[in-house]
Amino acid sequence: MIALRYGGQFDEHDLVAYVQASGRDYIIQGQQSVSWPKHLKPHSLDYWLRPFGLNPNTKQADNTVIDALVATGLFAFVGKLICPDSGRPCKGIRLL
Repeated sequence: MIALRYGGQFDEHDLVAYVQASGRDYIIQGQQSVSWPKHLKPHSLDYWLRPFGLNPNTKQADNTVIDALVATGLFAFVGKLICPDSGRPCKGIRLL
C-alpha cells in the first residue's frame, strides 16, 4: 500500500492493472492544483488517485508518491512521456 500525503492510501497493484488496461505501459504524473471535476488530464496518475485521497479535490500525485511507486520495483521514473490528453512530454512512470 502507498500512503498519500494528505491522507488515504492505494494498492500499487491496482495501479499496475489500471495502466495495463489503458493499453500503454506508462502513466504520466499529471499533478494539478484544481478540483477533481476541473482536472485537465483524466488519463494521469493524479486524476486516478483522487478517489483514494481523503479529499478528492486535492492534488495527490506528488513526488513522494512517485518515489514510493519506484521503490516498489514495479515502476521506473521517466522524464519525458507523451501525455495522452495533451500530446505534450510529461514526467511519469513506466511499468517494468
